[in-house]
Amino acid sequence: MTGATLTWQQLRDLRTSELTEAGDAWHQVSNRSDADRTRVDRAMSAKLRETQESESAEAALGRLQRLSRNFQYLHSECGLVRTTLNGLAADLAEPQTQLKNALADASAQGLTVHEDGSVSYPAAEVTDLAGTTKQAPGGLVRGSARLPLEAPPLGVSPGGFPGLLPLNPNQAKAQSVADRVARALRSAGEVDARYAKTLTGLKAEKGLDVTEATLKDVRRDTADVRGTAGTYLGEDVPTDRSPAERKKWWDGLTDEQREEYLEVAPDLVGGLDGIPATARDEANRTYLPILMDELSREGGDDAKTKLDALHGIQKKLGEPSDPPMFLLGIGDEGNGRAIVSYGNPDTSRNVSAYVPGLGTKLNEEFVEDTMKRAQDTAKGARRHDPSSASIIWLGYDAPQHVDVMTKGDAQRGAPAYNEFMAGLSATNQNADPHVTAIGHSYGSLTVGTAAQRPGGIPGADDIILLGSPGVDAQKATELGVGKDHVFVGAADNDPVTHLPSKDEAALGWITGGPLGVLPARDLFDIGDDDVYFGKDPASEAFDARRFKVDDGPAMVREAGGFDAHSQYFTPELDPESAKNIGRIVAGRPDLITTEEHR
Repeated sequence: MTGATLTWQQLRDLRTSELTEAGDAWHQVSNRSDADRTRVDRAMSAKLRETQESESAEAALGRLQRLSRNFQYLHSECGLVRTTLNGLAADLAEPQTQLKNALADASAQGLTVHEDGSVSYPAAEVTDLAGTTKQAPGGLVRGSARLPLEAPPLGVSPGGFPGLLPLNPNQAKAQSVADRVARALRSAGEVDARYAKTLTGLKAEKGLDVTEATLKDVRRDTADVRGTAGTYLGEDVPTDRSPAERKKWWDGLTDEQREEYLEVAPDLVGGLDGIPATARDEANRTYLPILMDELSREGGDDAKTKLDALHGIQKKLGEPSDPPMFLLGIGDEGNGRAIVSYGNPDTSRNVSAYVPGLGTKLNEEFVEDTMKRAQDTAKGARRHDPSSASIIWLGYDAPQHVDVMTKGDAQRGAPAYNEFMAGLSATNQNADPHVTAIGHSYGSLTVGTAAQRPGGIPGADDIILLGSPGVDAQKATELGVGKDHVFVGAADNDPVTHLPSKDEAALGWITGGPLGVLPARDLFDIGDDDVYFGKDPASEAFDARRFKVDDGPAMVREAGGFDAHSQYFTPELDPESAKNIGRIVAGRPDLITTEEHR
């Protein structure tokens, strides 16, 4: 189609299969570009980065990165062309069918459809009100694309008075056909014009480099195609449904529709709980450069912090990873969002999802340290069962300072965490996967809050609480998995695990930061097993299973005070704790080393 005025003959003879075949050809180019980008990132760039350190190597890496961006741009734009062509074919099919049905009715009724869309009808014998049979002449009518009004009854003139000669019944039939032809042409013309405008916009900027203008072009093109081909893509992305219903929706799409959603709506599909991990990963890898471009244009310290973190994630995605990385979510809302799995959570028998806590946000520390905790957990679990995956879930805003900790962030984060866990249950391919919820620091309160919501944490078999200031519960049984399935790691020199009630903690913090916490406990008449958010999970009263961890560095101001709070996952700093976490995640709690309650 060209965007010119359509004739009914063109619409009748249109072969929509030629459009879809052209779309398939563009899809092949898109897939080839994506494969070439992967080869550049994972083979050429990664190999060069591992083996060479020089100015010339850096220059070569820069050229390879430009080549990778070019392939990514080709992948995105060619995929958009494919979606647009398929959408055009699908949206033209309905008016074409309407036209063909009208032409078939015209032939069956002895009517003639002329080149300009007018319809002639033959003469017919009619009987007037006096009972006399007469010949009503034939004629010609032109169609209207407007919806038809109620026709006057036969034997009555259009003006409403008894006619000397009744209307020819073929006239109404001809008018109906002419109107149907006109409406089909109008509908097809609107479709053609809409898609012609979108296809005209799918043009690359001149030059070999993917510039800011080019990325802006991708973003605009994606929005245009999404709006134009919305009818073809079908039902809107079901953001308001349960993860299980989303999984059913995704499974009900054709392969082509799924591929096109990944290309046209990666920002929606990538963060949708209930969509398979491989699809979310592909969507988020597509969306990542778009989000990075938006942040680079936004400016400001917050945007730069998030942008630097996303650059770090992008770099890790382009490098070999053991276990392989899956990007399950990214976003710039609040303090930033990132969900990364080490190992495929849909195929693994053992899956853990770790919620970070105090001070966590999308920054360089998250990329270099917090993500590594999930990777170390996956490696530790795989020593016992290779079918294991571990996830870092930054899907909420954690408090940034201990003096502003309230239950509010946990209460807001808990429903989102449960929805994510329900999504894992919906997409995991094992009959009875073993799922572990892990909360560290304030993240343990988020996990504890999620566990105490109606129905508990979907699919969770075990819960691990690390460096916890309390979980708003008095006993492990309140977390819904049974006390023998609640595991606690609490270093003696971790100040967060000793925080007393809020008022007393505030006084201790004011008088000496982390060093003031333990002395503050001695100044107040409170139970040793009471902490900031309820009962100490490491206490006998809470009655969870406490596993052995290293005491950590003493709370000496020069040593930082919080070191013991941050090493539970790290094999190099606390090998016993890291091993115990891996054992639990792998479904082997019988192997953990235990420690007495406080």
